Amino acid sequence: MASPLPLALVQAAAHPADAFDSFASGLERLVRQRDAVRLFVFPELHLNTTAPGAGPGDGAALPEDLAEPLDGARDRRLAELAADLGVWLMPGSFYERGGGDRIHNTAPVYSPAGRRVAAYRKICPWRPYETTAPGNEFVVFDMGEYGRVGMSICYDAWFPEISRNLAHLGAQLIVNLVQTPTSDREQEVVLARANAITNQVFVASVNAATPTGLGRSLLVDPEGRVRTQAVGAEACVLTDVIDLAETDRVRRYGTAGLNRVWDQFQPGDAPVDLPLYSGRIDPDTWGTRRLAHAPQETAEQS
Repeated sequence: MASPLPLALVQAAAHPADAFDSFASGLERLVRQRDAVRLFVFPELHLNTTAPGAGPGDGAALPEDLAEPLDGARDRRLAELAADLGVWLMPGSFYERGGGDRIHNTAPVYSPAGRRVAAYRKICPWRPYETTAPGNEFVVFDMGEYGRVGMSICYDAWFPEISRNLAHLGAQLIVNLVQTPTSDREQEVVLARANAITNQVFVASVNAATPTGLGRSLLVDPEGRVRTQAVGAEACVLTDVIDLAETDRVRRYGTAGLNRVWDQFQPGDAPVDLPLYSGRIDPDTWGTRRLAHAPQETAEQS
């Protein structure tokens, strides 16, 4: 049984890359103001943007100058900060210097115990504008009694395969870190709801505030309803309390009590070839029973 998760989505302009102490003091102030919140989420490249208004694809950004190894000094300071404040922390993504001097756009997660529990490399950089090397692994992590969370970064949301695979890996909440200063934020808001509806998961889309981004962050439930959202680009903090077990209820009884997409294919159905993937949907591996986080059986089903 999952526990209700109080969370805060921080819609803020990019913080100066060389001002970690002020970020730490600002987060400490947020924690004091919202002492029930267990998870704080910041936008893409929040601590790794060269100047307000600069973003992926902008000539002002210098990923190779800002990058450092994942286990560098910044990593240690963030882990200590999460431990000192006793919170789960997603501080936004960073430029990571990986193997072969490849630069990745990587999002870490820190637990209240002061450990980095996950790190996700953006699979779909915003090409041709963003020059980072793509990652190739889907990442989910468990938040103790709260449930399982999947990670994506900005343009990943445009590729439904990523959200689908995160749901298949048991994600009940998909956090999409965003730094979008362009007019296609309108489409991203629609995609957040679409990815929630088609996968029956919570989706949190956390964009930067002006002048870094156009804001309009939002939190969507597994039936596609917007629980909370920022109406504009101004800095703000969206808070809510969600029960990730809600995904199990929606999958068991259907969206609006009707649509049970994870039960669509049954053993014995003809396999559906998927030439695009050089693979196929295999009915033997489809359904709520095959999810890494499977809904509990009801008394009627047992």
